Parts: sequence; structure tokens; C-alpha cells
Amino acid sequence: MSAVRDESAAATERGLYDSRYLAFLATVEGLRPSLHRYCARMTGSVAEGEDVVQEALFHAYQRLDSFDDSRPLKPWLFRIAHHRCVDLLRRRGAREVAEANTDAPDVVTPDTPPGPALGRAVEHLVLTLPPKERACVLLKDVLDYSLEEIAELIDSTVGGVKAALHRGRAKLAASPVSSPRTAVVPRSEVAALLASYVERFNRRDWDAVRDLVAADARVRVADRYAGPLADSPYFGRYQRLVTPWRIVLAEVDGESMMVTEYVENGVWTARGIVRLEVRDGRIVTIADYEHCPWVLAAARDLRVAS
Repeated sequence: MSAVRDESAAATERGLYDSRYLAFLATVEGLRPSLHRYCARMTGSVAEGEDVVQEALFHAYQRLDSFDDSRPLKPWLFRIAHHRCVDLLRRRGAREVAEANTDAPDVVTPDTPPGPALGRAVEHLVLTLPPKERACVLLKDVLDYSLEEIAELIDSTVGGVKAALHRGRAKLAASPVSSPRTAVVPRSEVAALLASYVERFNRRDWDAVRDLVAADARVRVADRYAGPLADSPYFGRYQRLVTPWRIVLAEVDGESMMVTEYVENGVWTARGIVRLEVRDGRIVTIADYEHCPWVLAAARDLRVAS
């Protein structure tokens, strides 16, 4: 799971989000699905993409006083989120690739967007590209931004965007459209811990669930709460639900997670995802994205364990 930045780390100390921040989130609600879609495709994870979005939004909230409200809000938020994505990718080891491609000349030959068949696979295949090329292809060929808008969003030039698009499209055109995604298979002891968590959670045996959790574990319920699990109402919230519910093990775009399901019209229906971080045989972080329905909707491949 991505490291939480300084601003978000400070936010998690306060537990429930304050009313002013919630009001800010309400004003940008319409932008979040597209913002998340971009960050999810940049990071390669719908959960990690939402983490980046939330960090970016809190960063923006802290700097609202310096924002020129005569300018549109969307490009400003995308630019903040873009830089957070690039920071994350560089921490993963992509720094050398990104810097090597930055030195490429901005002289390009004419090229065309991906064809229809490749276009359907772009959001999957961009994970093979360095950050700048990945961003330009996503913003142009998936989100339909203009070259000028992309240059502003990623702090580049129109020539630089054209060059990155040319390189990225050429690489994608040479990629197999049906390239399979490698599933992230957890170690056997981690898989056993996740299975035990699901079984105990569904039994509503909260004491048994807590036995699997580290004493200093933290919980993040998107847009609701962030802080120590011991001080949170997290388990109690599920305990009080009247609608039949359960959590199930699942693979979400190849990542081992859990999906929350509720009975709707007599059918178990997925409503959100939950991601656990495990360290030294204990759960150290619970991230629950149920209140962000666009996260589950953005998943390309959802496989629920039978």
C-alpha cells in the first residue's frame, strides 16, 4: 500500500473528518470518478488510485486559500493528482525510466491514435509505459483532453506532449492486445490470515477479528474516518446494519482484496472493496472504499471466491 504523505498523515490523527473538509468533498463529488479513473490507471490499482485521489484532495483543500477561483477547478485538481501519481511511480522504481524518457527529443513524426481494437485495451496496456507517456496517452486517448490541456496538467510543453504521445502510442501498437495481467498471489500465511479474517468477520465475532489485528492498527473508511482502529466505530457500524451483508475474498484486477456484498432484490450484490495491509503476521491497516462506489465500478476484472 502506498505511503501516506505528510498532509494525509496529519489528517489521520484527527479521526472523523471535519465538516469543512466534507463540504469541500461535496463540491468536487462530480469530478471524483474521472479523477479516480485516471489515478487508478496511472497506478495500476483501483484501491491505490483512490488513495492517491484522497491525498490529492486533502492537499488541495489545505491550499484553497491560494487557489485562483477565477480559474477552473478540474485542471488544478488533476495536476495535483498527476504529480502524486508520478511520485508514487518513481518510488516504485520508475524514476530512471521516467528521467531517461524526459531526455528524448520533442521532434516527432505524425502518428494517429490507437485503432478501435487497441483503444479498448489502452487502459490496461498503459501500465507498460513510463509515467510521462502513460499520462499523455491516458489524458488524450482515454479522457480526451487537448494537447494544450495535457501540457498544462503535467507541466510540460505541447511539443513534449506530442513526443510522449508518439512514443507511447508506438509502444502500445507493438504490444499484444490480449496481454494477460499477472495476478498478485499472496503468500500462503497471508492468504490464510485473510481467509480467517473473512470467516470471523462474517460470524460477527469481533473479539476473534481483533485477535488478527495489530495493537496499533489503523483504519481508513473513505470520506468517513481515518485513525487508530482501537478508537474507531468501524466494527460497530457493521454490527448495527439491518440489511443482510457479508464480505468475501476476491481478486480485484489481480490484487487480493475483499468485497462487501449486500442483499438487493434477493441477490447478493457487490457494493465496495476492502483492502488489508499485513505485516509480521498481523493486520496493520484496513482500507474500506464502500463509500466511493466509483472504485469498484472502475475495476476491470472482479473475481469473487466461490
